[in-house]
Amino acid sequence: MMALMVHLKTVAHLRGKGDRIAKVTFRGLSFYSRVAENCEEVAHFNETFRWPIASRLDGNEMLEIQVYNYSKVFSNRLVGTFCMVLQKVAEEGHLELTDTLIDDNNTSIKTSVTIEIRYQPMDGTVGVWSDGEFLDVPDDRDGMFAFETDSLLSGQSHGSGTSPGRSLQGSIPTFRKAGKGVFSAMKLGKIKSSKDDHKKADEPAVLDMEDLDRKAMRLAGTLDPDTISLASVTAVTTNVSNKRSKPDIKMEPSSGRPVDYQISITVIEARQLIGLNMDPVVCVEIGDDKKYTSMKESTNCPYYNEYFVFDFHVPPHVMFDKIIKLSVIHSKNLLRSGTLVGTFKMDVGTVYSQPEHQFYHKWAILSDPDDITAGCKGYIKCDIAVVGKGDNIKTPHKANETDEDDIEGNLLLPEGIPAERQWARFYVKIYRAEGLPKMNTSIMANVKKAFIGENRDLVDPYVQVQFAGQKGKTSVQKSSYEPIWNEQVVFTELFPPLCKRLKVQIRDSDKVNDVAIGTHFIDLRKISNDGDKGFLPTLGPAWVNMYGSTRQYTLMDEHQDLNDGLGEGVSFRARLLLSIAVEILDTTSPEIISSTEVQVESVSNISESATGKIEEFFLFGSFLEATMIDRKIGDKAISFEITIGNYGNQIDGVSKPSSAKKKKKDGENEEEESELIQNSSEDEADEDGDLVSVSSTPLMKPVITDRNYFHLPYFEKKPCVYIKSWWQDQRRRLYNSNMMDKIADKLEEGLNDVQEVIKTEKAFPERRLRGVLEELSVGCSRFVTLANKDVNQAGRTKLDRERLKSCMREMDSMGQQAKQIRTQVKKNTVRDKLKLAQNFLQRLRFLADEPQHSIPDVFVWMMSNNKRIAYARIPSKDILYSIVDEETGKDCGKVKAVFLKLPGKKGFGPAGWTVQAKLELYLWLGLNKQRKDFLSGLPNGFEEIKSAKMGPGLQSIPPVSLVYNMKQVFQLRAHMYQARSLFAADSSGLSDPFARVFFSTHSQVTEVLSETLCPTWDQLLVFDDVELFGEASELRDDPPIIVVEIYDQDTVGKAEFIGRTFAKPTIKMCDEHYGPPRFPPQLEYYQIYRGNCTAGELLAAFELLQIGQGGRADLPPLEGPTDSERGPILPVPLGIRPVLSRYRIEVLFWGLRDLKRINLAQVDRPRVDIECAGRGVQSALIQNYKKNPNFSTLVKWFEVDLPENELLHPPLNIRVVDCRAFGRYILVGSHAVTSLRRFIYSAPDKTSNNWATAGDIVVNMDTDPLVRKMDTVVKLDAMSDAVVKVDMTEEESDKERKKKKKKKKGGVEEEEETDESVLDWWSKYFASIETLKETLRAQEAAQAEAEEREDLEIAAESADIKPDDLLMKGSKMKEKSKEKKSSKDKKKGQPADGTEKRPVKAKVDELVVYNKELESEYGNFEDWLHTFNLYRGKAGDDDEHALDDDRIVGRFKGSLCMYKLPLSEEITREAGFDPNMGMFQSIPHNDPINVLVRVYVVRATDLHPADINGKADPYIVIKLGKSEVKDKENYISKQLNPVFGKSFDIEATFPMESMLTVSVYDWDLVGTDDLIGETKIDLENRFYSKYRATCGIASNYSVHGYNVWRDPMKPCQILAKLCKEGKIDGPHYGPGGKVKVASRIFQGPTEIEDENGLKKQTEEHLALTVLNHWEEIPRVGCKLVPEHVETRPLLNPDKPGIEQGRIEMWVDMFPMDMPAPGPAIEISPRKPKRYELRVIIWNTDEVILEDDDYFTGEKSSDIFVRGWLKGQQEDKQDTDVHYHSLTGEGNFNWRFVFPFDYLMAEEKIVISKKESMFSWDETEYKIPPRLTLQVWDADHFSADDFLGAIELDLNRFPRGAKTAKQCSLDMIRNEHELPTISIFKQKRVKGWWPFVARDENDEMELTGKVEAELHLVTAEEAEKSPVGLGRNEPDPLEKPNRPDTTFLWFLSPLKAIRYLVCNRYKWLIIKIVLALLLLIMLGLFLYSMPGYLVKKLLGA
Repeated sequence: MMALMVHLKTVAHLRGKGDRIAKVTFRGLSFYSRVAENCEEVAHFNETFRWPIASRLDGNEMLEIQVYNYSKVFSNRLVGTFCMVLQKVAEEGHLELTDTLIDDNNTSIKTSVTIEIRYQPMDGTVGVWSDGEFLDVPDDRDGMFAFETDSLLSGQSHGSGTSPGRSLQGSIPTFRKAGKGVFSAMKLGKIKSSKDDHKKADEPAVLDMEDLDRKAMRLAGTLDPDTISLASVTAVTTNVSNKRSKPDIKMEPSSGRPVDYQISITVIEARQLIGLNMDPVVCVEIGDDKKYTSMKESTNCPYYNEYFVFDFHVPPHVMFDKIIKLSVIHSKNLLRSGTLVGTFKMDVGTVYSQPEHQFYHKWAILSDPDDITAGCKGYIKCDIAVVGKGDNIKTPHKANETDEDDIEGNLLLPEGIPAERQWARFYVKIYRAEGLPKMNTSIMANVKKAFIGENRDLVDPYVQVQFAGQKGKTSVQKSSYEPIWNEQVVFTELFPPLCKRLKVQIRDSDKVNDVAIGTHFIDLRKISNDGDKGFLPTLGPAWVNMYGSTRQYTLMDEHQDLNDGLGEGVSFRARLLLSIAVEILDTTSPEIISSTEVQVESVSNISESATGKIEEFFLFGSFLEATMIDRKIGDKAISFEITIGNYGNQIDGVSKPSSAKKKKKDGENEEEESELIQNSSEDEADEDGDLVSVSSTPLMKPVITDRNYFHLPYFEKKPCVYIKSWWQDQRRRLYNSNMMDKIADKLEEGLNDVQEVIKTEKAFPERRLRGVLEELSVGCSRFVTLANKDVNQAGRTKLDRERLKSCMREMDSMGQQAKQIRTQVKKNTVRDKLKLAQNFLQRLRFLADEPQHSIPDVFVWMMSNNKRIAYARIPSKDILYSIVDEETGKDCGKVKAVFLKLPGKKGFGPAGWTVQAKLELYLWLGLNKQRKDFLSGLPNGFEEIKSAKMGPGLQSIPPVSLVYNMKQVFQLRAHMYQARSLFAADSSGLSDPFARVFFSTHSQVTEVLSETLCPTWDQLLVFDDVELFGEASELRDDPPIIVVEIYDQDTVGKAEFIGRTFAKPTIKMCDEHYGPPRFPPQLEYYQIYRGNCTAGELLAAFELLQIGQGGRADLPPLEGPTDSERGPILPVPLGIRPVLSRYRIEVLFWGLRDLKRINLAQVDRPRVDIECAGRGVQSALIQNYKKNPNFSTLVKWFEVDLPENELLHPPLNIRVVDCRAFGRYILVGSHAVTSLRRFIYSAPDKTSNNWATAGDIVVNMDTDPLVRKMDTVVKLDAMSDAVVKVDMTEEESDKERKKKKKKKKGGVEEEEETDESVLDWWSKYFASIETLKETLRAQEAAQAEAEEREDLEIAAESADIKPDDLLMKGSKMKEKSKEKKSSKDKKKGQPADGTEKRPVKAKVDELVVYNKELESEYGNFEDWLHTFNLYRGKAGDDDEHALDDDRIVGRFKGSLCMYKLPLSEEITREAGFDPNMGMFQSIPHNDPINVLVRVYVVRATDLHPADINGKADPYIVIKLGKSEVKDKENYISKQLNPVFGKSFDIEATFPMESMLTVSVYDWDLVGTDDLIGETKIDLENRFYSKYRATCGIASNYSVHGYNVWRDPMKPCQILAKLCKEGKIDGPHYGPGGKVKVASRIFQGPTEIEDENGLKKQTEEHLALTVLNHWEEIPRVGCKLVPEHVETRPLLNPDKPGIEQGRIEMWVDMFPMDMPAPGPAIEISPRKPKRYELRVIIWNTDEVILEDDDYFTGEKSSDIFVRGWLKGQQEDKQDTDVHYHSLTGEGNFNWRFVFPFDYLMAEEKIVISKKESMFSWDETEYKIPPRLTLQVWDADHFSADDFLGAIELDLNRFPRGAKTAKQCSLDMIRNEHELPTISIFKQKRVKGWWPFVARDENDEMELTGKVEAELHLVTAEEAEKSPVGLGRNEPDPLEKPNRPDTTFLWFLSPLKAIRYLVCNRYKWLIIKIVLALLLLIMLGLFLYSMPGYLVKKLLGA
């Protein structure tokens, strides 16, 4: 070991008196000395620093020592620096010197430093040290050293000044305090302190620098401001020395608790489905729930737009493992199940992890599970959203539909997953299992044994693997505790899979039902890496440990859920050896199995050593304290048991495998193995004597602590346990994971600090963040150096190697990024960088989780009466020992406070909050051969007691108990000042809280304060004579924790638990001075937890004072009780309680609203009591709440003494009481204002507000809203000569534009003219929605650009580019991105030639569409009137009080204002100051006022279905006070996105009727109507708000038309009123369209045109301009509410927190004492326009020939064309048949006529039809206008054959080809590139279009061409010029000129024969006839020849 040591002795000749600190740096690594306190001339440091070094010392290396004046608060001030070159040291090895320091200016100063330096190289060339040298270092516990780069590991600072490791005090009592040389210090290569550290000789040369915690630094006094922890909240959890580790404060298990989820899926449409003429249905399946869409007939691209909702109430991870499966089924009906076309699978977790928890308008790729070679089977377009409780889903406003038709660009896949996924095989190999529990009763087994003599294992295990919705299982191994399967389960699934987790379960096969023995989930993300250097999922062969319920067999196991993987397992169940591999399939290879069925095959065995070498491990535990034992358990004797795997388990460990199955373990004695599992009842031979495992503590009876808790009297004798166990040695996995965890802990703590600094607004959060990032980068680089060890160890799997590589890469890059970010942390970027650092934290936590287990977790059970009562589960990695400190588990060799909890479901809810027992537990786990310092971390001062039956002379046996002979006596003072925001535990909505403080075995309570949630106890609790065992100095660094529990006192029964927090006391030893900086201690806030939720904060301070020889007299004195009323209660002493000053709090009492009944009685005469810090004020009494719920006196005030420090301000309580008869008061409800900060009054700053005094400022006006700027410039051709001024009023430019439009010739396509009369309110609405989408897009783009810029900056920093290059680069990037964007924006119809023509947009006046409630935009309209909810009743036990709404019993409206006295006078001297109103000047009066409320409801979206058919029949109900408007008769049938377009007028009187409820109900024919959802609006706050939310201000003023001014007050009147109210000068209208208001000048147009087109002069435009820019007016300016539509979520009280849809609406209010408003604006929905589409089918060509001729075998087709327009084929029309086409040519001249209703704005056809014969009424559907034309082959006896089809979207379809030749498949294939036309613009189109179909290989093929003519006419035109169908009158078409062959043969057979026979076979027939004649002649010749011959011969 090479090392350099520096002994810093003294620093002399210092000036002044103060604390000094020194910093010693060598090779960039700094140590800090301890703080030398209050030294004058000389500072004695006397400390040694040591650097282990790996390379030789170079002669020119430097050592630097800096001496600082140390300050706790400010940064340290440098006194001087000393530098020296180490040449002499390198030569001689030893040097002593005294030298002066130099200051900043390099001039020598008087101060000198004395040091001694030693250097020892490896080879000893520099001279030898004698053994004893250097041991004269004094034993000073404060002598810690610390590093500037704060240690990597949290909670590991050294106990003693110089020991770099843990001291092993206490292991060998005889050697305690022996002097030098017992073990020679030098042999160990470490420096010795006088506490002999028996450190390992085999420790590698690793820098120990990382080993300190920042708290140690605080003690040691370095205060590098960047690295000091100042989170007061983490005060407990940060730790000081290395003897204790952090307790975990969150108790309740959160994982297994069921939660509400709602999954909504919209199936919009499907495209490109494979198959001919299908009738597709989409099935949506989640888990076991299935829902189907309707069936669409004969189409490959059905349009559904159907919405499905699934509700679940399950634990989160069960939800996220469920599979969402979308499948398309062809022709399903009641009788047959249909054939599957394709499916798509994804788990819910994948959706939930998407941004906004949803996929919106994405295309799912369908694949066929039965044929993996097939490829894509089509696409489904859908939305999927998963909503948990409290998530709100934002519906993204996407770009126009055209972008969504780009299927490839919008696939339903998470980011980063390729579109082309490949098929892969997942091989899960199951080898064997061990340690299974008994799963059957032993009665039957005993009977069998008696009869057959055979001993059987009582379990029949098999393994079931579940993945992506499929299950596979291995064979059952009958009766075996150690089954061997050697089988593999093979899944075939697309890769990367969209299912995250694979579930492996060992089950017990049983005749009745199989039960799970244990479950393990494998997260595929953790066993693979998708980076470019990534790897496919791989795992093992490795053992996985399974945990579940306790092992004893019961018929009904109450914790069976645990075995299914729900909740945290409470016991080891078994371990299973498995491996996973993935192989990507080549689907083209011929021998591949094409099905995806799960297969199970057998595999070969693997060797024993494949999973690692088996090593002997040693686990030691010592119970130092057992307190807080629940009183239910306290009456019986208790013992604790520790188990690891099945070792140590005495009740229900492993049953012995039956002897037949015993197998030899290699190299191990089999007897010993089974003995071990049997808990070594006999002693085994062991290398260090006979060692028996002792796994449980002796039974002991608990002693009472107080009413609730007991403790065990362990006092000085601490029981110990130890267990030996054998496991495969895979420590490396745990080590790497430990290192990452520690880096993460450190980072988390640092980030909490930074947040705390930001929250409490302390100075320099950026410094702290820099320090945190610095630590992170150091930690990461340290990891990279340490992790790459033991690489060739046995049992390393592929995953180990790959994971190591990827972890090293990740950590390395993280370190680099952290460094980079550190340089960018500035004051203004802290928050952003904090977010980035939090991402690091998540990444670290993800990396640290090791998927391959090794040693099972350790369980600690509390046993009573031989039953298991409560447990704690401690991960084995946390207590695993390593000789390298970073790798050691965070709790190894530490004392940890462990809280035991109840197992399984019992631990949910209230039972889970209470502690069953609190243990102070010391644990150590490591290799048996490394066990020699397993006691080193215990508090010192004990002797070991060995087991009695052991023979003498065996030193190395672990002790069975420790006896402490050193004990210290302390006094604990708990200063309990106050608590705030406590949990409401009583039905009154308040609590009667008291606090109980536990420390060691003592407990005390504060007094009970009744009826408050913010108790100020102001009480000092004194614990006398607290005995703690161990050395005084150690206790000082590391006291035990204090537990504070807060309860609610109930008159009957036991006090109810409110919450718990932990604290660490500040300690004073008897030799220390009680004074600054540490004493008296500061009050700090401690977060109180109840289960996993926060339940308030406690403000307290704790000090622990040692009682020395002089007894208590030496302690700082206690003041006696000061307050005679409180009796003997001690108050918190003066130095600790906060400094107070005088404040005045003014309260504005406005009124009470919505008070509910109390005990069935109505509230009639309420009053409000305000209380803060013991002072308060009461409101006036409301005499009759029903008549007028407002207060008569508006403002009252009271004075109170409050702490100077705002953070310590007590809460202010608002309580409402009802005054009943006979002087009784009843509490109605209460509200605690926890933070008064927002109500602190700050005087208006005179300088900033009147920056306008210098002169008038002209406000630059944009006449147009910005977004539309680009569209208002009208593009003109060269031919037109007009010049357009853009800034005229809108009407003029409209006229001019119309003129110009007519001038256009050629050039741009003629646009439809926007005629004023055509425009209506909806035009305005749709234009505004476009604007909203555009602004959202612009925001996204801006965000992306900002990110890009930041990336560039980071890149630049790493590459040192000059900033100007950067600008160049940046602008190029922008151009690029612009190009990208512009190419996207190009409409498909436009030539992409760079000159991008934007269509001219008609200028439409707009309103503002808010995609949220108006309240959220304007701060709830609480600009001066605040609403305080009044609570009553117990708070729910639910997480984070989500259900607090049920507890609201009313609302108090008012406000507060607090300020320090005395107030400056200039405020009160202002003109018109009303002293009665205090700070609340110019507030309107609160007398009742009559108001006309006009509610406009535009539409609702995404409603939750209320009927079985997955739809709803919504209608609107509006309630305000007692009046209710039901619009039931106008319900909209079967619609989830209804357009209401209605306005309702209601008259109301504020304040009685001020809460407006707009509800959407579902109409039902029978039964009551169900509420879908409702939204509530507080109209009063809107009415009185300065934002003027009564009637939105339009952007333009017009007196007629669609944009008519709605407010009865004209803009001028409004402006005059505002100026008067705000006491500002104006308005002054000047010439030239100018107006001046309060020294601002605005400009605007001055003319207006009435209905008749006459122009008039007006000032309204000017006034409106000012109103639209009112926020620019100084002092009173604010943004006025514009004309708007707001989107409000609909909520249903039965499903709290989950949105049931949204409603778009707005509200106008008009006071009745003003002139009445005009009639309501007409917003009823647009009626669709009737059109008629006439399609003439002229000809077809090249239609494929389908039939074979009977006679001739010729190919021909009987062609006809079918067409339809509406969604299904109800209006289908067919041409006549062109029979027998031999060339594929067909002539038709046939006309189809399709009438339809069309909504221009939405581009949808509207159809109304009954859904089924049973439907009550017609349902309205909206479908895209798509014309489908199909070509068929007619058959008479069989079904017609489908040949091909084309679908034309009437809005954008390719122009037809001029001739059949030019018509090709490309018209369909490259649809996106080709120019498209719209029939609605063109009106008439003719051309050739291709018919297509798909062949067997899914390729598109051309199956024909059609010449068609499309003609669109409106209904009126159609009436004027009617046409006939087919070729009928009127306007008949001529008959087609068909060839003669086109006829039907069985109708005219002769003609058929003529054609068939004559034409073709004419010559053949002639030939045959001739041949026949010849034959006949020949036959006749032969026939007549003989007779003739005879005749001749005979001569007859």
